[in-house]
Amino acid sequence: MRSRILLAITLGAVVVAAVWLVASAPKPSTSDFRNASAPSAIPKILGSPTVSPAPNDPCHVAGVTYCALNPAVTETTIRSTICVTGWTATIRPPESFTEPLKLQQMRTEGLSGGTSNYEEDHRMPLELGGAPRDGTNLSPESHSSSYAKDAAESAARRQVCDGADLRTVQAAFVADWLGPYPAYRST
Repeated sequence: MRSRILLAITLGAVVVAAVWLVASAPKPSTSDFRNASAPSAIPKILGSPTVSPAPNDPCHVAGVTYCALNPAVTETTIRSTICVTGWTATIRPPESFTEPLKLQQMRTEGLSGGTSNYEEDHRMPLELGGAPRDGTNLSPESHSSSYAKDAAESAARRQVCDGADLRTVQAAFVADWLGPYPAYRST
């Protein structure tokens, strides 16, 4: 009974966050994470695909592209994809793909330090259905912020696999972590 109450409270908080995200969606500007109308802001390397946003796509809000989704991960496929232990390892891109992209993005964003100071992070995590090789879903993240975000990713995945709605959890993740980007990333 206690776990059901906690789940209900968590789901309520996620719904409130999703409603807040839609109501307070940022207007595109030069300080936004990724402006979908600014092609120069979207890295193009190794033929990274950009898929049109689906209805109710939490990665595309008010003309801003925060991330990209893996079309293979849906509410109906989560039991054979993200909820399977080890599944993300089967789709994670190799370092030979992520390192050149990370270097290009570091230059574009004017990040200081070497590539070893950053990990190439999936903005919408693979474990929540993020696109593995889409350049709009990858960005350099300093190691100082990666641990907290990794913990949030695991908690969000647990919520989805315990029955929470995938799109609702994805929207809450965008609001919590990607909406304030790059502020969450310490440099």
